[in-house]
Amino acid sequence: MAESSAATQSPSISSSSSGADPSAPGSGGSPGACPALGAKSCGSSCAVHDLIFWRDVKKTGFVFGTTLIMLLSLAAFSVISVVSYLILALLSVTISFRVYKSVIQAVQKSEEGHPFKAYLDVDITLSSEAFHNYMNAAMVHVNRALKLIIRLFLVEDLVDSLKLAVFMWLMTYVGAVFNGITLLILAELLVFSVPIVYEKYKTQIDRYVGIVRDQTKSIVEKIQAKLPGIAKKKAE
Repeated sequence: MAESSAATQSPSISSSSSGADPSAPGSGGSPGACPALGAKSCGSSCAVHDLIFWRDVKKTGFVFGTTLIMLLSLAAFSVISVVSYLILALLSVTISFRVYKSVIQAVQKSEEGHPFKAYLDVDITLSSEAFHNYMNAAMVHVNRALKLIIRLFLVEDLVDSLKLAVFMWLMTYVGAVFNGITLLILAELLVFSVPIVYEKYKTQIDRYVGIVRDQTKSIVEKIQAKLPGIAKKKAE
């Protein structure tokens, strides 16, 4: 009887285990699911993904509003003034709350203690192992960037160096119109608007992007065919 009951239960178990959970990360379920990054690697990347796709409207609105106000403040005032005002505002909140809790405890004659004791006891020390891990990860990106810079400036690939020259030439016109803070404001607006728009109109955008990509590829191939040494390099 036990064997027959186990045999009857096995198909349902196997079907449930083999079926994809639409709510699981990486499955092609709901559009709000996190990208296929794996259970271990889905951490900060999933948090950023959910943030820019407005999965939690309150959280994204708070981050977007705070950073936008800070950038607008930096556009109107100096960095020292903005940082000083932010620190003063934070200190005003914490000191007012500390005094308020002290008065309440004195009136009620309670012994609750420091209102921020739970946060003061949190261990925020950075271990040497974690510091070395962060440094090693940063060095990988630094070495990759240095290698790319050497390739571009010493003209290992003529087309890539020409692309950089054209991009820098265009950036001179952009710099004449916008400053760095304005570009950061525009970048933030794009980051918090383009992904959600692309998610809603993905099919139409992909079609037009494909057309532009094909046209760009044909133009680049024509330029490469006319440049000296490129055809010979491809033949080799």
